[in-house]
Amino acid sequence: MNTSEALLAPPQKAFRLIKELTHEEIGENHLSTGIETPLKPDAFALSNTEKKEMIAELFAQIMDVMGLDLNDDSLRGTPKRVAKMYIDEIFAGLDPANKPVTALFDNSYQYNQMLVEKDITLHSHCEHHFVPIIGNAHVAYISSGKVIGLSKLNRIVQYYAARPQVQERLTQQIGMELQKVLNTKDVAVIIDAKHMCVSIRGVKDTASSTVTTFYEGAFKDQEKINQLHNHIYR
Repeated sequence: MNTSEALLAPPQKAFRLIKELTHEEIGENHLSTGIETPLKPDAFALSNTEKKEMIAELFAQIMDVMGLDLNDDSLRGTPKRVAKMYIDEIFAGLDPANKPVTALFDNSYQYNQMLVEKDITLHSHCEHHFVPIIGNAHVAYISSGKVIGLSKLNRIVQYYAARPQVQERLTQQIGMELQKVLNTKDVAVIIDAKHMCVSIRGVKDTASSTVTTFYEGAFKDQEKINQLHNHIYR
């Protein structure tokens, strides 16, 4: 069984077959086995403080195996810095406690056209190599009678980006969250990003970028998509 055969199987069988593949068989294929971020059942059994302590110890071991001198003034604090960065910053989106609190407001202006927030800075990390994904997200929605503060759109993007990710999953997660928060199906998400796992290793292509989309509700209409693209790319 190879990766292509697994992906062509029915969804439940495909998920089982993918799990049986070794990392050598998966190779460079960027697989995602679901829309939910894959977390262990006991993912939050440890406190953030305990997680940082353990990560610091384990990262120190990695550095030691690589032959680095942890007694050097420049390297001594690196394990703790990495641990803090992982838990408090770049992977903070794994913790539901960090999910943005969104308050809905009445659409008092009766604005019934699309609202577009474009060029939202996006920083994430590829879950296959733990290296950065850097780009922009564009989100749009049509109000069903309620609106949220503009900054909340950015925060929702940042929350789901702050975890090990696959870009396809990230796009879906942002879109589905906006549908839920705004109580509307009329949501669009476009992500255009560069993957460091492509540009700094492997093929080392620094020019290419990856584009993923989420079009639901009114945004399934080609005319609406064209209108959205005009707002974003003009």
